[in-house]
Amino acid sequence: MSHETQIKGERTFFIIKPDAVQRGLVGEITKRFERIGLKLVAVKTAVATPEHVEAHYTLDPEWKRITGEKTIAGYKKKGMTPPSEDPLEITDAVLKGLKVYMTSGPIVCMVWEGPHAVKIVRKIVGGTEPLTSDVGTIRGDYVIDSYQMADADNRAVRNLVHASGSVKEAENEIKHWFKPEEIIDYKLIQEQVMYAPEIEGVFGK
Repeated sequence: MSHETQIKGERTFFIIKPDAVQRGLVGEITKRFERIGLKLVAVKTAVATPEHVEAHYTLDPEWKRITGEKTIAGYKKKGMTPPSEDPLEITDAVLKGLKVYMTSGPIVCMVWEGPHAVKIVRKIVGGTEPLTSDVGTIRGDYVIDSYQMADADNRAVRNLVHASGSVKEAENEIKHWFKPEEIIDYKLIQEQVMYAPEIEGVFGK
């Protein structure tokens, strides 16, 4: 497979979380990715178990350490005192909240395909914290929440969606949530217009 083919066929994993489902935002969120030209190659509604959610977030053995360190740094950047200086202790609390949050209702799992799919989806989604996400992003436009509010209520921040952070992470997450036969290879007419070296067939020739 050529490098160009790999880029055009890049896939990313995406979850519409329980709060977004309950607020009727599935169509609005999906429309963002369709409009930019990504292709939906797998989708299903699911009810996650705590065990499956924990396995999802710990697919990367470094996730706990990295997440804890980023969380501590975020507190300090805002002039706040973190609940702990131990990254693993911080992440244990984060994971506990995530399991409650992600199992509180149905979720919609998706696989999107297209050039630079991972980075494009992350750009459209916005930052992890809705409060600091840019206007125009999903989290910036559709939700008001912050780490401060979530901490005060002892819960996970409600940020509507999850998106893979890298191509490798996407590969692992897709395998965790989908069987190979649930992912469909097909062509969209718009792919010829958007990605082909020359636009052909417009006039039926």
